Amino acid sequence: MDQHNNTYTRKNQTMPLGNFYASIQALRRHATGGNILIAATVLAFIMANIPAINQHYFDFWNQEIRLQIGSFNLFSHSGHPMTLIAFINDALMAIFFFCIGLEIKREILKGELSSFRQALMPILAAIGGMAIPIALFAIMSYGTTYTAGAAIPMATDIAFSLGVLAMLGSRVPISMKVFLTTLAVVDDIGGIIIIATCYSTHIEWMFLLYATCILLTLLLGSILHIKSKVFYLTLGGVVWFLFLNSGIHPTIAGVLVAFCVPATPVFAPRKYIKTIRRTIANFKTEDDETLNKRSILDKRQLNWLKEIESASDKVISPLQELEDSLHPIVNFFIVPLFAFANAGIFLLDINPSTIVSGISLAIIIGLVIGKFLGIFIFSWVAIKLRLASMPQNMTWKSLASVSILGGIGFTVSLFIANLSFPSPIDHSLLENAKLGIIIGSLLSGILGFILLQISLPHTPADRIR
Repeated sequence: MDQHNNTYTRKNQTMPLGNFYASIQALRRHATGGNILIAATVLAFIMANIPAINQHYFDFWNQEIRLQIGSFNLFSHSGHPMTLIAFINDALMAIFFFCIGLEIKREILKGELSSFRQALMPILAAIGGMAIPIALFAIMSYGTTYTAGAAIPMATDIAFSLGVLAMLGSRVPISMKVFLTTLAVVDDIGGIIIIATCYSTHIEWMFLLYATCILLTLLLGSILHIKSKVFYLTLGGVVWFLFLNSGIHPTIAGVLVAFCVPATPVFAPRKYIKTIRRTIANFKTEDDETLNKRSILDKRQLNWLKEIESASDKVISPLQELEDSLHPIVNFFIVPLFAFANAGIFLLDINPSTIVSGISLAIIIGLVIGKFLGIFIFSWVAIKLRLASMPQNMTWKSLASVSILGGIGFTVSLFIANLSFPSPIDHSLLENAKLGIIIGSLLSGILGFILLQISLPHTPADRIR
């Protein structure tokens, strides 16, 4: 390899190394959770409609899974083994809602929901963004067989919506990202309440009592500052199993367990810094030459480093540590897998007229029009009544644009659709609901992006004074 010729040669083919590394960096920059989610959705759509493999695609998700010791199967519900798609929707999505619960708790304690005045506008906007779509859907579905799906268009998908904002770069003010994020968090709270109250079956009170006892144990652990992740995740898994068999949807277990995770570290940052300084002082300058060599540490040096390690572990709260650890797993694996398993729609089974009628149209109207009206009108009322002020560097045009963007309701909408119309009982309704969710979310994303492209300034927003 010539040092002046930065190329890699193999079998007479050359690739500039600069271009290669630039491509890798570009991939890392753009491989966001939202992009992977889009890719998973498109792939599911393709595989569900290729004649040679579509049946294999659907059969794969319906195979039974077991984690069995003797006659006890952990992945069973009411004595029946869970299918793979049920495992994704009921078990893996419990981890998704666990992360949402951690995020909600953090926002309430230290984030945008910690100040009532600051959070009031996005809270009201979220309430409007839930109430109006539900109302429109209820009106359009009155007297039909699909009234149970009224909650489907109420959600805002934070990954997709923030992904659209990211495409606009520095033109997007920080206040708009904060507004949309807070709105989505409140939306998630509403979705959790809906799932807990409307999609629970016959309650098995003994299982619920056992789950309550374990939740109290977790809460006691939080009070006593137990920071072991294994403690919360293990007992959280038991709570999930008990909720699964209690009749209450098991994803709610994820949220309740998250609320029990302590948000306060054992060490305050100041104490941590003092500990580090004191311990580092044990390493004398005259030992630098010895320490520069790759040698086995002596007992004292090992103890000093262990003290640093222990202090570092205690300065991060279990809540932050779990949220940080699980965030990439949820964004890059669980949510895309959920989309890949649930977004597959066999188009030949769907009458094209359903797009302009029935449940598909009700969901599209709810997401595109209902979310916009609810978010914008409730925000307008809050500002006009001086309950809140317009977020910095935002205008009425940009507020209207981001209100349309709130109609991207993919992940939670699909989740609620599966709960509303369990397959195979309501297979056709579920497929039409999925189609409405995809079209409605796509329209909201495109319209929101175009209007933001027009309404946002062409200079970095936060430099504007």
